[in-house]
Amino acid sequence: MDDQAHAARTMWNLLHDWWRMLPRQKRSLAAADAAIRQARKEIDWLGALPAQAAQAVLKTYFQAWKNCWDGRADEPRFKARLRTGLSVDIPQGRDLHVARVHRRWGMVSVPKIGRVRFRWTKNLPLGSRVGCEGRITGARLIKDSLGWHIAFRIQTFDPEPEAHHGPEVGIDVGVTVPLALSDGTAYSHSKWLTVKERATLLDLEQRAAHRKSCRRHGEKVSRRLRRTYDRIQGLRARAKRRHLDWQHQTTTAIARTYSTVVVEALQITNMVKRAKGTPDQPGRSVAQKSGLNRAIAQEAWGRTVELLAYKTQRAGGSLHEVPAPGTSQRCSACGHTTPGSRESQTVFVCKNPDCGWTGNADHNASRNILHLYRMGLALVPAAGRAVVRRARRVKPATAR
Repeated sequence: MDDQAHAARTMWNLLHDWWRMLPRQKRSLAAADAAIRQARKEIDWLGALPAQAAQAVLKTYFQAWKNCWDGRADEPRFKARLRTGLSVDIPQGRDLHVARVHRRWGMVSVPKIGRVRFRWTKNLPLGSRVGCEGRITGARLIKDSLGWHIAFRIQTFDPEPEAHHGPEVGIDVGVTVPLALSDGTAYSHSKWLTVKERATLLDLEQRAAHRKSCRRHGEKVSRRLRRTYDRIQGLRARAKRRHLDWQHQTTTAIARTYSTVVVEALQITNMVKRAKGTPDQPGRSVAQKSGLNRAIAQEAWGRTVELLAYKTQRAGGSLHEVPAPGTSQRCSACGHTTPGSRESQTVFVCKNPDCGWTGNADHNASRNILHLYRMGLALVPAAGRAVVRRARRVKPATAR
């Protein structure tokens, strides 16, 4: 699997160099396909990648350029060995031959590898099984610090959902309170790692820094340092999985309870910009801004909105976005906006002499978000956003 993944990454890089080297009039899908076939014949270790997987790399690369031309993404880039996750695509479901061994384990055929056992985490459409309608259209092998995993692509035929008759709700995202709802509900979480795990992570990071300082420039990384890096990545991957699980459970509960969900249209990329500045104009509170940027990135607000987008539509509801400026400083009782009304991270005090309302700052912002939607100030969804997922992806299973 490692050989196939590295061959797929190299195939992407070769396509990228070929694309930038040729004139525009000579760039075509047929010419790229011929170049791939010739490369697999002349370079032996590229033959480890199955032909269908190589075609999947080609289609993915051309789709990346289409997304760039349509303004949905940046230009494709070179995939470095140390900064790129290993993955291999299996585009045809007929090559998999999935079979369930017993309750916890299943078997799948991977091209040029053979039968591989994987942990069974969710029912798959295997024909006559009750409750498993549809078919497997492909899969993807993914490697992270916890090992190899397989994610199956499944085509299902879901009926049109009935209209959701639940209440409307506004959601304010934050760092101290991750999700604050306009009806007073709040969803929070504890640390993703236990006290013992955080102590272990700190010890491993200090050990890795010490061993890295003892390594000379240009010297090969020792096996001890690599094992330390692997353990660090394992702990961080465990925290990421716990966070994703919490996001899925929380967004599912919100989509099933409320018919209309309203969120802010946040520009997260601008919110996490660095504050270092230049030598002529140095930044202020650089350390505090760096800590805030890390906290915002760890909460993954954009992924929460993406999960809500397709889960609300699947449940018969809808998701809307409203402008973000002023929602935290506006009083939800009288509508008066005054800078400094948010006296702390959790307390909001209206500065209007005729009002003087006091309450939770996060719930005040969420009520303002819902009020903007009811006033008809909802934004038009951005072009290209996928609200409904036609192909449902099963939770990745561990391959053994």
